[in-house]
Amino acid sequence: MFNLFILLSERLGIIMILAFLLVNMRFFRDLIEKRTLKSQIWLFIIFSLFVVIANLTGVEISSSKEIVTPLILTELPQSDSIANTRMLVITTASLTAGPYVGLLVGLVGGLHRVIFGGFSDYFYIVSSVLIGYLIGVLGDKVKKNNLYPSTFWVAVLSFLAELIQMAFIFAFHGFGLIKLIFVPMILLNTIGSCLFIEILKTYLSNERQLRAVQTKDVLELANKTLPYFRHGLDFDSAEHVCKIIKKYTNFDAVGLTDRVNVLAHVGAGQDHHIAGEPVITDLSKTVIASGHEKLAHSKEEIGCPHQDCPLTSAIVCPLQVNKKTIGALKLYFCAEQEMTVVEENLVRGLAMIFSGQLAIGIAEQQTSLVNEAEIRALQVQINPHFFFNAINTIGALMRVNVSEAHRALMQLSTFFRLSLKNGQAKEITLDQEKRYVSAYTGIEELRFPHKFKIDYQISVPDSTLLPSFCLQIFVENAIKHAFKGRKTGNKIIINLSQKKDYLQILVSDNGVGIKPEILKRLGQEPISESGGSGTALYNLNKRLIGLYGTNSQLHIKTGEKGTTFQTEIPLKQAEKNDFEG
Repeated sequence: MFNLFILLSERLGIIMILAFLLVNMRFFRDLIEKRTLKSQIWLFIIFSLFVVIANLTGVEISSSKEIVTPLILTELPQSDSIANTRMLVITTASLTAGPYVGLLVGLVGGLHRVIFGGFSDYFYIVSSVLIGYLIGVLGDKVKKNNLYPSTFWVAVLSFLAELIQMAFIFAFHGFGLIKLIFVPMILLNTIGSCLFIEILKTYLSNERQLRAVQTKDVLELANKTLPYFRHGLDFDSAEHVCKIIKKYTNFDAVGLTDRVNVLAHVGAGQDHHIAGEPVITDLSKTVIASGHEKLAHSKEEIGCPHQDCPLTSAIVCPLQVNKKTIGALKLYFCAEQEMTVVEENLVRGLAMIFSGQLAIGIAEQQTSLVNEAEIRALQVQINPHFFFNAINTIGALMRVNVSEAHRALMQLSTFFRLSLKNGQAKEITLDQEKRYVSAYTGIEELRFPHKFKIDYQISVPDSTLLPSFCLQIFVENAIKHAFKGRKTGNKIIINLSQKKDYLQILVSDNGVGIKPEILKRLGQEPISESGGSGTALYNLNKRLIGLYGTNSQLHIKTGEKGTTFQTEIPLKQAEKNDFEG
């Protein structure tokens, strides 16, 4: 029995090494986080290969109960038996991928065992299928809301799986074989299952923590650099941003460029990477020309013509506005080391946020030149309070729900992207406007869960054109002002219908109404005391009149049961080539 224990320990080590290599693969970790049909098919294939390996690396036990120890079993006489880690693989497949994958992996393992053993001992098919399904069902019940059961339950279920297998073996082979294999197989397969699941838990936990750290770092730096990028990409803003990044990261040098010149370079190499002079490194020129990020692991790959340049590794990301590269963010190390995943993702995140901030700043500068541009500036301007509130909300979520924080960050990114894209047009489609409203309300719902509900009552196609951001302004006004003192039961109804050749827009709420002294001024002049929405409604009314005439100006009805904003504009449809449904 002791010899068998040692030999099975060696086989267990093989499976654990394979498991360790497997969880190091990003592809595998993505599969086990969500049970989709595609992921379960892949997990079935992977664990089926594992269960075949478990059979091939088993320990052969002859009919005289002698242990035969070939490195790999190529055949098994019908009179002989095999001690292996098959149950370990079936159990872990059931616990990670669910009962159906466990059942199918058990079927593959049982069939292979029967074929491998000269088409004898058909009971292995039944026992393996039963164990795979049963452990999967029980595992789903005891894990509750977690991705996997606790270590205690993994041990209990693994022990149960081996007990069921031993019961089948006892029924068909008697007590002689059970006496030899019972303790080693139960002990090692239970330990092995626990180790396998713990390896998965550890890697996934570390990865979530890593994502949280990356998100937190990006948000903190974005928060500190926002005031500078809002004024555009110039020498002054670039120098301040580079100093901030250098201070809060471990990079040896940080640089920013436009398409031609170095705007700022802080840290190692600043004696020859000088602000105002042309970009000199081949790496940066390639990134600016191609619009794709590049990694360099040597001085040669960086391509600096200065012989004494201390920079030896780098990551350079393009800064893009409206899909056009306007410059590059460059971060360097002096030591000959490779960028870690943390550092690479940090730089990528910063480049994306900086590009968005620059786009906002550029849009604001351009829109201040002429009257039409001035109106567009009001369309795309992002309220800094909204931005900072969103960042604070995401920061708070990172402490309790990393996945939700990541989703919120993606919503914020979508909100900025749509702001920039749609803000350049006088009119956008209803579909685009609804997506923008959805991005805005998704962020607000994180701050005020279940506070409001939006009801769309729409009888016109999604290709219908309307002034950009008009629905969002109405919704924002209602969320900020209509429901004061009420945390639930708040409704916003968006009604769009055709009225002859016009589109009638009605946005209603069941809020507290508008004070008479505010109502007579609302939409007719900027109202600073209303917290900003009065200005937004004034600008919207101005746009409506400028685009469609005085017949389309805002009409407001209010009372104790709520407020309704109404306008009618000419009914138009977007061209098929322009409509993004």
